[in-house]
Amino acid sequence: MDASIISALAALSGATIGGLTSGVANWLNHRSQVRAQWLLHEKNRRQILYRDFIEEAARCHIDALQHHEVSNGAPGLVALYAKLNRMRVLSSKPVVRSAEHIAKTIMDTYLEPDKSFGELRDMAKCGSIDLLREFSEACREEFDEMRDRQL
Repeated sequence: MDASIISALAALSGATIGGLTSGVANWLNHRSQVRAQWLLHEKNRRQILYRDFIEEAARCHIDALQHHEVSNGAPGLVALYAKLNRMRVLSSKPVVRSAEHIAKTIMDTYLEPDKSFGELRDMAKCGSIDLLREFSEACREEFDEMRDRQL
């Protein structure tokens, strides 16, 4: 075989391999950037949902502690259950289980006698009024897992 043909084939092979390598590297880089952007968007979506759920649950819980009737808190309960169902689509099972527990506890609290302000203060001092701790911790663990997947 002629040396010029071997030289030309070697150059062609090198150019092809270099082009393929560059193309694959660009594709992988783009894919990782898209994934990172999607995870960031997903995290932001969940943060907003969880913040809104926490605020609504806190309002509903205090309303349930102070009022035996659900009529004043009905719109809040509707909003709370709407957020809970959005979590069923977006969130991990521990987050959903914790949110379900909160919603059930709030519903049960409406059936209990009304609490005075002094009783509420005592509940706050001993920590029994903090219905959202488990939920907050489940959310933090979920975000930690998302961060680990991003790295």
